[in-house]
Amino acid sequence: MDGFGELADDRALLGRTSTAERVADILRTRIAEGFFPPGTRLSEESIGGALGVSRNTLREAFRLLTHERLLVHRLNRGVFVRVLAVEDVADIYRTRRLVECAVVRGLGEPPFPVDGLAAAVAEGERAARAGDWKGVSTANIHFHRELVALAGSARTDELMRGVLAELRLAFHMVDDPRGLHEPYLLRNREILDVLRSGDRDGAERLLARYLDDSRTRIAEAYAKAVDEPEG
Repeated sequence: MDGFGELADDRALLGRTSTAERVADILRTRIAEGFFPPGTRLSEESIGGALGVSRNTLREAFRLLTHERLLVHRLNRGVFVRVLAVEDVADIYRTRRLVECAVVRGLGEPPFPVDGLAAAVAEGERAARAGDWKGVSTANIHFHRELVALAGSARTDELMRGVLAELRLAFHMVDDPRGLHEPYLLRNREILDVLRSGDRDGAERLLARYLDDSRTRIAEAYAKAVDEPEG
């Protein structure tokens, strides 16, 4: 696979004490951003060389990401970015609804710290104006990460990093990213505006409908995308 020079730019993130957890974090981010699409075989030699880490460290990072269901190991073939089943998509959305709605429900008294949400909304709108629908998808992921970050919980942040990275695997399989993501630009801004107004309950209702609608759209589009290569 070409482009490992770009991955080498991430070497600075490892610091002086490179660890499997840091390597896993870099690869998780790259998978979520589509640098390694579903079905991609991950080359130990290329990735290890780009990041400047040992084979043992890289294998431990692969093991961590396999545990998170982002990678799969195929006997005698290597390690691959996972291709989700349609049932996985439904389960991801059940988890998102439980966590994200609970975060909004548990917010304290307004005003709420929504600067991160506002930045993600603006990022998505800029990407849409440029016709960058992959960028819109990335901004949408950032929006939901910032939403969960309102809980102020490192554990919840960590959980949702994995869940949203796994969801991105489904996004990458759909061949109409504009149709998939454009409707949620306005809905993200609507949730932001309602939170700015201090209406926590209203924001939760909007979010619940948003996630239910998104689950239906993604599941239908993903099922079509997965079935088409075999059809």
